[in-house]
Amino acid sequence: MAQRQPGVLTPAGQRLLDTASALFYRHGIRAVGVDAIAAAAGTTKKTLYDRFGSKDALVALYLRRRFERWSAFLAGYLDEHAPRPGPDRVLAVFDALAEWQRDAERGCAFVNAYAEIGGTDHPGVAVIRTEKETVRELYVRLVTEAGVPPAAATELGLRLALLHEGGLVTMTAGGQRDALTHARAAAADLLAAALR
Repeated sequence: MAQRQPGVLTPAGQRLLDTASALFYRHGIRAVGVDAIAAAAGTTKKTLYDRFGSKDALVALYLRRRFERWSAFLAGYLDEHAPRPGPDRVLAVFDALAEWQRDAERGCAFVNAYAEIGGTDHPGVAVIRTEKETVRELYVRLVTEAGVPPAAATELGLRLALLHEGGLVTMTAGGQRDALTHARAAAADLLAAALR
């Protein structure tokens, strides 16, 4: 079926997206069928297909919206807790991530989704790759603004992104609840060394 790109959703479309988002995150993409989504949202499969075109398009929109929500949350967190460029603003990304994940038992929605759809031509894969690239680019920008020379900022940004992602996976899949605290401490060490 054709992939639709809904702009403003109808109330039924928003209900479907909200319901699908909760179900996809809690149970996984493949485990949740369109019948279950429609029933839980109080709509029909026809309404789902009319609004989104396909389950794959709904999955991609779920991921895009989650990316938008995370980006907005992070921007607000940084503005409130570390508004000026510097090491504190870089490390505040780890604090924001810990806050975002406080009640999220399944960890990173993008990693979870990639485990199910990676290696395919699913439209959600591009969203996942964009989210991961954006995290890396964010760290590069923030460390540059903190005073790390541009020649070193790219490598440091990649290392911080690896700590970010690794901490997140270790916290959830590895069961180590303080993993982001350790990732933040390692990031602080790398950042301090780069600023010497």
